[in-house]
Parts: sequence; C-alpha cells; structure tokens
Amino acid sequence: MDTKEIVDIEIDVLLEAIHRRYDYDFSKYARPSLNRRVQGFLMKEKLETPSQLIPNILRDKYLFDRFLAELSVTVTEFFRDPGFFNAVKETIFPILKTYPFFKIWHAGCATGEEVYSLAILLKEANLLGRARIYATDYNKQALSKAKSGVYPIKKLVDVESAYCDAGGNRRLTDYYTEADNEIKFNGSLQKDITFAYHNLVKDGVFGEMHMVICRNVLIYFDKDLRDHALTLFNNSLAKRGFICLGHKETLSYSVLHNEYNNLSGTNKIFRRVS
Repeated sequence: MDTKEIVDIEIDVLLEAIHRRYDYDFSKYARPSLNRRVQGFLMKEKLETPSQLIPNILRDKYLFDRFLAELSVTVTEFFRDPGFFNAVKETIFPILKTYPFFKIWHAGCATGEEVYSLAILLKEANLLGRARIYATDYNKQALSKAKSGVYPIKKLVDVESAYCDAGGNRRLTDYYTEADNEIKFNGSLQKDITFAYHNLVKDGVFGEMHMVICRNVLIYFDKDLRDHALTLFNNSLAKRGFICLGHKETLSYSVLHNEYNNLSGTNKIFRRVS
C-alpha cells in the first residue's frame, strides 16, 4: 500500500470522526478538492498526517471551527461574474415585477458579497421592498461577517466597472458609509435580508421560493450530493421558479435535467418547465 492510499484511509477516518463528533458529513464532497483543503489545514497546524489531527479535533471545538472554515468555500466578491447579474436583471426581474411579493434563497452565501450585489440591483429596479432574501451558509463565521455588512474598503477595488457591467445605474457610494478603511452597507439594504445557518447536506427545504441562487458550491460536491442539493432546491421552489447556478455548474445529467429550461446559456439561469 503506497503513501497516497494510506492518506486516503486516514482522511476517511478523520471524516467519520468529525461526523460522529460534530454531525458534519463531508463524505460526499468532491474528493480531490477535499484532500487539498485537508492538506492545507495540516500545513497551517504544522501537522504531517491526517491521523495526527484526529485526536486533537475530537477534543478541541475551536480547532474544529478552524477546520470548518478551511473546508468552507468563501471565495466570492461583489458582482462576481457581472454578466450573470445582468442576465438576472434582464431575464428574471421582469417576471418578479409581476408579483406583489417574492422570496429568494441564496444558498451557500459565504461572506455575503453577492447577496448585497443582488440587493443593490433589486433596489434600483424598485423591487427590493417586495423581496425577502434568505441568505444561508453552514460557516457561522462567514455568516457573521455577512450579517454585519462591514467589509474592508479594499474589497471594492475595481468593483465599480463590474457594477456597471452588471446593469447598475447609480453609484456604489450611495449604498454604504465609509470609516477607518471599512465600508458598512446601509440598513435599507439589510432590512430585507435574513442571514441564517443552513447545511445543504442535512437540513431541509425553504418553502415557496421564487428564486434559488447557489453559485460555485455544487462543484465541490460529488454527484449524489449535487443531486440531493438540487432536489432540495426544486422542492423549495414555487411553480415556475428559477434556479441560478455558477458558470461551471449545470442541471444537465442531474435528476432535474428534464424539468427546467436554460434561459441564459452560460449564465446558467434555469426555469422550471411546469
């Protein structure tokens, strides 16, 4: 048995230990990405093998929290992929305007940059007052950051052009205050957003959503877990609702491949057929 096979066994034991101790199940995550993150965490903790981590992580909740943050995918930015946001504005907003009230679930919201990006565009379309946005993640540290609405000013470097490409028609400075090299979003954006803990692996549906956004999260799941998450989204949608995915994600070859139409090509905006 070579070293790689031994490491794979050690990671299996680590994941089983975490599942039994903390009730977090990472066994259905895409293995290459998971292995890279585990190895990265071992380097940070100055450990050589996963087996060295197991007894410590079982006894130290703070160590587990750091491990959880390492495995959580928090790579995000304001108006990330502006073409997607522009497509949402052009494709979905006209339909949302026909509703007196609508609900949006942003699953895997990380630290919230894309949630606020959407809220800004909804406000400019005079739709935010009709909306309730539920932004969820399993990383409690990231959720706390998102809920605060406070970000380093450097996060806005080069964002103005992405905002314009996304269809923004005002100035970003209209939506935040600045102090001590940080920005804080206005309460007028935050009041229509609910940030909440939700684990796509084990938690249930959000009922009667008109739109579900989950971008660049499913790529870290294996096929069974992707199908599980997509079924969860499907069961959370109102009739003729929308599912929005990342540009590397698709409903093709999934359990939902016959139930949705792709309305915007590479922008991965899908609408339920019936």
